[in-house]
Amino acid sequence: MTVTQQYLLDVHRARQHGEPVPPAPGRHDLRVVRGLREHRRFLAVLAGRPAGGRIRRLLRDRGPRRGRHTAARRSAAR
Repeated sequence: MTVTQQYLLDVHRARQHGEPVPPAPGRHDLRVVRGLREHRRFLAVLAGRPAGGRIRRLLRDRGPRRGRHTAARRSAAR
């Protein structure tokens, strides 16, 4: 049985019993992902590591190459 089929079955049962309809599958996925990210940041703080921004920090550390690229883009836009 697929997730969609199970959801439709749950909706049907809820309506028969006069109960509220359950949320659609995937409705709270973004909230769950954000919660996991916050939990990982919390664990990093407890372990004494930087709380986040690893990708941004990695890109920032490659600075000179990125700086030339943005300068060239600015001059081309004028």
